[in-house]
Amino acid sequence: MAVDGHKIPEAGNCYSQEIKDKKTYSVLEIADILQISKSKAYELCKQPDFKVVRLGRTIRISKVSFDNWLDNLL
Repeated sequence: MAVDGHKIPEAGNCYSQEIKDKKTYSVLEIADILQISKSKAYELCKQPDFKVVRLGRTIRISKVSFDNWLDNLL
């Protein structure tokens, strides 16, 4: 779709491509993907199924471990 000569990506395409290329998720991305609260996402990060990396106060979750966990729920 184009508006005033600017190409506008279809809904979800930009975000989906961005997510595909990532190796880790942030806690906020996990909350957004699952449509849960930030505090619930932090609780999930404490589960042994998630491979979590802490960089100072920042938490990153392995995309592979999260995707595997989610696939096993479905």
